[in-house]
Amino acid sequence: MTQVVNSSYSTQQAEVARLREELQMRDELVQQLSRELFRLVKGNAGVTPTTTESSEQQQAEVRALREQLQGVEQQVTFYQGQLEERNDETVQLRQTVQELTDRTRMLEQVVQELPKVYRQKFEARMDAVRGKVKDLQTENRRLQAELQSVSYRLAVRTRRSQQLDLPSFAGDAVSLPGFTG
Repeated sequence: MTQVVNSSYSTQQAEVARLREELQMRDELVQQLSRELFRLVKGNAGVTPTTTESSEQQQAEVRALREQLQGVEQQVTFYQGQLEERNDETVQLRQTVQELTDRTRMLEQVVQELPKVYRQKFEARMDAVRGKVKDLQTENRRLQAELQSVSYRLAVRTRRSQQLDLPSFAGDAVSLPGFTG
């Protein structure tokens, strides 16, 4: 986009330069015609025409020079208008280039900051996940401890219920069941 604007800008600059040269050439032509007209008018004032034919010829030349002068003045006005339009376009293009340059810089800065932003967001999400994992690990350890305790108690109960009912010995006398027969 910037290349297209620069190319258009260069083309317009060349066109402006060409128009300025043409305008300068026209100005020189106007000055030359003005000098010629002045010379003719001044020559007519100091010299009395000898014949009406030469006077009419000089008047025709003066009219032709005046018409040429008017044509050149119109062209000068036209080219000045075009120069002003080109200058306005140039100013607008410069503003557009500046806006695009500023926007490009902003976008470049955003692109450079993206990894940092993504890393921060990822870390924030990971902090929440780490917290949940830590809570789950704590809960897991508690449940394992509780399971071990319950398993131990169950084992103790099972042992007690499976214990044999042996006769008790009271004193030194042992009473054994006997066989009578």
